Amino acid sequence: METLKQILDKRTKTKNDYIRMAGLSAAETQADEGKMIVEGMAVVFDQPTVLFEYEDEYGQTIEIKEVIEKGALDNADVRDCFFKYNHSNHTMAMARVKNGTLKLELRDEGLFVRAELADTTAGRDLYTLIKRGDIDKMSFAFNISKEEYDQAEHMFRVKEISKLWDVAAVNVPAYDGTSIYARRLEDVEALRAKEVEALEAKKRQEEEKKREELRSKIERKIKIAVGGQK
Repeated sequence: METLKQILDKRTKTKNDYIRMAGLSAAETQADEGKMIVEGMAVVFDQPTVLFEYEDEYGQTIEIKEVIEKGALDNADVRDCFFKYNHSNHTMAMARVKNGTLKLELRDEGLFVRAELADTTAGRDLYTLIKRGDIDKMSFAFNISKEEYDQAEHMFRVKEISKLWDVAAVNVPAYDGTSIYARRLEDVEALRAKEVEALEAKKRQEEEKKREELRSKIERKIKIAVGGQK
């Protein structure tokens, strides 16, 4: 299987280029005249994202975070990756790696995307919204082959991504509307269940300890009372 490093164009960009093209924008160049080209950073490495929050048993707000570590995409399968709008399966794909209309480039900062949108009603509408700045964020859908959960930081650390399904222009970034969000919610519910179970076990131990201490005190008092009667 071809790896991402074998497939992607290894062009390098300056810091200024990255800043200019962060997020999603319509590319206006003479060479692209007549084409609907959009560019952006679909994945940013080593920058934690808050997926959602919940309130724990003590009333404290806990942020569940995720970070895509640099190198996580090195061996990902991107051969049939699509460019979409909001990851929707009901909207036709706008571009595709397989036919060369979607280009992906690994950079130090993350995954850079360049897509030539299809000349369809949906493609033209999306291009107009991006060009006006109504839509300027990106997201991505993927499968994970290796990750770790940092209990102290409440953070999923994604170390290896096995497949990149699509990159998408989105209204709300950071995984809302992708399958990864639902999976994360299930993961956290399982973690919360374990935490609750551990807390309940600890409470039971503490209560048993208190009962044992109380029994010991009562027994000592009984011994003293019996001894006094004698």
